[in-house]
Amino acid sequence: MSTPNTHYSCEQLDVMLHDARAIYFLGIGGISVSSLASLSAQQGFRVGGYDRTVTPLVRRLMDAGIPVDTLACAENIDGYDAVVYTVAISDEQPEYIEAKKRGLPLISRSNYMGYLMRAYRHRIGIAGTHGKSSTTGMCAEIFAAAQRAPTVLCGAEMPGLGGAYCVGAQDTLIFEACEYMDSFLDFYPTTAVVLNTELDHVDYFESLARMCRSYTAFGDKVGESGTVIYNADDAACTDAMQSCAGRRVSFGIEADADYRAADVRVENGRQSFSLYIRGKHVGRISMCVHGRHNVYNALAAAAAAAEQGVCTRAIAAGLEGFCGVHRRMEFKATLNGAAVYDDYAHHPTEIRAALDAARVMSDGRVVCAFQSHTFSRTAALFDQFVDALQLADAVIIAPIYAAREQNTFGVSEKALAQALCSRGVLADCGMDFEDTAKKLRALLSPGDVALVMGAGDVEKVYPYLFS
Repeated sequence: MSTPNTHYSCEQLDVMLHDARAIYFLGIGGISVSSLASLSAQQGFRVGGYDRTVTPLVRRLMDAGIPVDTLACAENIDGYDAVVYTVAISDEQPEYIEAKKRGLPLISRSNYMGYLMRAYRHRIGIAGTHGKSSTTGMCAEIFAAAQRAPTVLCGAEMPGLGGAYCVGAQDTLIFEACEYMDSFLDFYPTTAVVLNTELDHVDYFESLARMCRSYTAFGDKVGESGTVIYNADDAACTDAMQSCAGRRVSFGIEADADYRAADVRVENGRQSFSLYIRGKHVGRISMCVHGRHNVYNALAAAAAAAEQGVCTRAIAAGLEGFCGVHRRMEFKATLNGAAVYDDYAHHPTEIRAALDAARVMSDGRVVCAFQSHTFSRTAALFDQFVDALQLADAVIIAPIYAAREQNTFGVSEKALAQALCSRGVLADCGMDFEDTAKKLRALLSPGDVALVMGAGDVEKVYPYLFS
């Protein structure tokens, strides 16, 4: 069972953390928590934390002098004044239980992040079911091109920044705003960007209507003096944003939006488009990234920057210089003459977008190794997963990533593979990562494009795939 978010006000947290000198982070190896830990260390706190696995991200923290425990133990929090935790941990985590016993401040990741961000004058929050990390990275590139020195908190590592965050001036903060368990409602954006709204996290949101109410609440966080930027081509998103406080700004391709892309083309497998701002053509953008979905991300980033006074020259430079973020159509290597890409796609819409992008990158086949993320999502969106995956010519299904769940839903990787076979797709499932890699390798031929997709631990395929 995961732990709940806390929702302390900034005034309450001021009191709780007034005398704090040392903070312990539970789940410190996560992208967001590791960034907050590093930021806290730079602000003068003594920082430590727990994570069960020494990943490259954890190793980087340890190399920076931040101690990380890998064995859960109540005594790990000795000498610390407060505990910040990710809601992905269990409420039976020893350090969490011990902090309660000792009466130490226990603060969820999003609540702590919201507290820290109040120090920034301009706060741009990037929300949406899909595309948050890429759009955050695009915004970071644009503001850097404008020499605005933003502080950035992203949900994925950005090669251009050498990590998932960077510390700049205290004028502008660009941050990824995750909707899971309403985490983004603890944030304080002055500009709220909503890329799209589609049902996900079905273990928390029981319906799209319920999810959209949360997005409306997120948009309302900007207040009457803020700005809400939304996707005018997404009907649910448009509806959710109509009642929000603040000034509303739209972007889109099909709709007559404030920020619009026209004459969208694929050139050498990558996207280019003409950018119009409130009906005026301001230039043509040629991007380094794949997929039509990235045109929407680019429009959102352009809108967020332009509404902060960034010039169109810097917008074009930032978008054209953006080369992607970690695990978003990231090229890994060539194998058997096939180009292998790594992608985070774990929702049917994301899978469809990635496979569509792969289709125009080569005249060869599109081959996919996919790991579904959580049993609840797999069960609730089973038919949509099959619809999306059948866009590939061949699919290997890796074991489902359980995350925080038990399989009480009766779904399996074998069921997904069988459903794909029934639709005429060459499909199989791997018993483990070694078997998945073996089957994927056997499928690849020169000219193919291979995608390894999923949000769990599907990256464990690579040592076997490239050995």
